[in-house]
Amino acid sequence: MTKAGYVHGYSERENCRLSDQANTLDALLHGDTSYPPGSRVLECGCGTGAQTVLLARNSPGARITSIDVSQDSLNKAAAAIEKEGIANVTFQTADVFDMPFEEEAFDHVFVCFVLEHLPNPEEALGCLRGVLKRNGSITVIEGDHGSWYCYPESREARRTVECLIEAQALLGGNSLIGRQLFPLLMKAEFSDVRVSPRIVYADSSRPGWVEGFSKNTFIAMVEGARERALSLNLIGEEAWEKGIRDLYRATESDGTFCYTFFKGVGKK
Repeated sequence: MTKAGYVHGYSERENCRLSDQANTLDALLHGDTSYPPGSRVLECGCGTGAQTVLLARNSPGARITSIDVSQDSLNKAAAAIEKEGIANVTFQTADVFDMPFEEEAFDHVFVCFVLEHLPNPEEALGCLRGVLKRNGSITVIEGDHGSWYCYPESREARRTVECLIEAQALLGGNSLIGRQLFPLLMKAEFSDVRVSPRIVYADSSRPGWVEGFSKNTFIAMVEGARERALSLNLIGEEAWEKGIRDLYRATESDGTFCYTFFKGVGKK
């Protein structure tokens, strides 16, 4: 999968964030996705395998092929799968725009947190449609940073999130893509398209969500854009540091945090 640029970076902390995110959101995002035994499933842009583990657990009888452009990421994904004792996944280096598969090679396609990093997501969906069998399904999951809000909130906190959105846009990506899943899938000529919002809400009565999502997923993701935001002069260092403090302030006992993911499914 050719990416415009990964705004979050490739640090070990980012690998941990992706794992925390996947595990925290497992039931919310993956609970209604499973594939029948014997079916061939393509996972596009598997990265370090955080979503791959969940996908394979939910469909132990399916034959999953997971692709990514980064061999280093694939090595980490393979290690994660091996650690979990999962045997129904194979990994392959491949670009979504130039895949080494025959037409209609797969029964199902799964894409999670990939389109947001592409400058031409509609073209990518068209390529994926080509390797999907007739009547096969596609599942696409994306976030939308514009759906975020918290309480209490400050101008600086909101600006740090805006910096992440702007930095990703400068790399050719789109972190607001969740709201566009329905038209994107329709333009790519998928049928029976259905999109559902998956809302995360966290307050101190739900400490697992505060820790797993507010802190370890969302704020950690924003923090990962620090150097890029500062180098692009999108914000000053003092304002950035205050914004991050204010985001953490919303994770305290009287704070709240909310974010919406979007899950789209369609058929060829």
